[in-house]
Amino acid sequence: MSKVTTSLCESTATDVRIRGRSLPGEIIGSWTFTEMVYFHLTGREATAGQRAVLDACLVTLMEHGLTPTAISTRLTYTSAPEAMQGAVAAGLLSVGSLFVGTMEGCGQLLARIVAAEDAAAEAADIVAHARAHKQRLPGFGHPQHTPVDPRTEALLDVARAHDLYGAHCEALDVLDGAIRMAIDRPLPPNATAAIAALLADADVPIEIARGIALISRCAGLVGHIREEQQRPAMRELWHAAEQAVPYVPEESE
Repeated sequence: MSKVTTSLCESTATDVRIRGRSLPGEIIGSWTFTEMVYFHLTGREATAGQRAVLDACLVTLMEHGLTPTAISTRLTYTSAPEAMQGAVAAGLLSVGSLFVGTMEGCGQLLARIVAAEDAAAEAADIVAHARAHKQRLPGFGHPQHTPVDPRTEALLDVARAHDLYGAHCEALDVLDGAIRMAIDRPLPPNATAAIAALLADADVPIEIARGIALISRCAGLVGHIREEQQRPAMRELWHAAEQAVPYVPEESE
């Protein structure tokens, strides 16, 4: 039976080596955090374009106001301020198929379009299936950013600027066009759709895309904890919830 091994890291008395590279001798002081993330996840050093694209994705996902992730973190931190890690973890548990983490599902759709012989027909089939089954199309639509998500345009501009507007970004255009043909209301690609396309064209596996969201949002949640320390909002959030959902006794049978 072969032994289970790891290729990520080893630590000795004199060195720490990550994927064969010396942390103190080659990486510290030379690589950015974004470059390190790319290397750690893929085993390859990022090109200048890949670094710029991943960096833009991390920056985009870091903060988006008092969303469920941020509210969960603030409430948990106020309940247990001695365990900051618990508050951050509570927020990260909300990263899923509806909030923040939708690039994974969108990336799978884009991969189907890229692999198809007829991209337009595949996109039309995706839209028709979603409509027939009343399913959301991951990465499309936003309650605030309509008819255009400004983050999407900015992200795609980064891809163009670094010659990384590739097959998946083009597939996003095709899917967006199919949606416009099928429905009569704005349903623009949001930031997570653009991020799915950018990451795929930067050779980041779609299976790890939600991990990128987790890395980014972790930093944003620490920012919410810092503001909660300085200007506590938890009690206002608590009282607002009580007012928004009043108690109504059940009628007796």
